[in-house]
Amino acid sequence: MAGWLALMLIVTVAAREATRAVNVFQLMEVRAVLSLILLYPLIRMNGGFAHLKTARVHLHIVRNLIHCTAQIGWFYALTLIPIGQVVAIEFTMPIWTAIIAASFLGERMTVWKITAIVLGLVGVIVIVRPATGAINIGQLIALAAAVGFGISIAVMKSLTRTEQTLTIIFWMLAVQGAVSLLPALYVWTWPSLQVWGWMTVIAGCGTFSHYCMARAMLYADATVVLPMDFLRVPLTAALGWLLYSERLDAFTVLGAAMILTGNLLNLRSGAAPARAGT
Repeated sequence: MAGWLALMLIVTVAAREATRAVNVFQLMEVRAVLSLILLYPLIRMNGGFAHLKTARVHLHIVRNLIHCTAQIGWFYALTLIPIGQVVAIEFTMPIWTAIIAASFLGERMTVWKITAIVLGLVGVIVIVRPATGAINIGQLIALAAAVGFGISIAVMKSLTRTEQTLTIIFWMLAVQGAVSLLPALYVWTWPSLQVWGWMTVIAGCGTFSHYCMARAMLYADATVVLPMDFLRVPLTAALGWLLYSERLDAFTVLGAAMILTGNLLNLRSGAAPARAGT
C-alpha cells in the first residue's frame, strides 16, 4: 500500500499535466498500450501469456468496464477542479467497497473498521467543505468515478481468491485498450515529446500501482487495506499547494489529522487478530 500511495501521487501530477494537451480517451489508450509493453517482461518471467488464462473472463470484463469508465471520469475531473478536491471526493470510494465486500464477499464489518471509515470520510468533508459553495459538474463526475472505483475494487478482491495478480492487471489493460481505441483514434492529436514523457510516467506508475494494490488485497481484507489509502488526501493536497499554489489551510490539516487517526485505529485493530492467531 505504501507503493500504491507513492505511485498514485505521481500519476495524479502527471495526469494533470498530460490532460492539458491531449484528450482523456487518447491518454487512456496510450496508457494501456505502454503499460502492456512495460508489463511484458514481468509476464514473461512468470511463464508467459499461457499462465494468464482465466475461467472468470466475464467477471474480468465487467470489472474493467466499470473501472475504465471510472478512470475516464477521474482524468476528466482533474481538468475541472483542483487535484486535492478530486482525490478527496474519490475517498467516498471505501464506503461503496466496504458495503459490497461485506454484502457479497463475506467480510466482517467491525466497530473499528466502521470508525476508521467514518473518521476518514468526515476528514474528507472537512477538507472539501461542500457547504462553502455550489457543487459543480467536476465534483459530480469525481463522485461518480468514486462509486465506480469502489465497485471495481470489491470485484478485484473477489478475483484475488482465484486469479494471479498479473492476470488481473493484464485484463484491466486489455479491456481499457479495447474500450478507448475508437474514441482515441477519433480525437487523436500527435503529442509533444514532453507529453509523451508524462504519458509514459502515467503508464508505468499506473500499472505497478495496481500491482501493489492487488498484492495488498491478497494479504488483507479490503476493509483493512482501503482506509490506508485515505492518506492520499492530505498528501495530494500538499502536492497541489507546492506545485499549483492550491490552498493548504487549517481545514486541510484538521481533515488530514482525522484521516490519519482513522487509519491508525484500523491498522491497530487489524494487527490484534494476527497476533492472536500467531
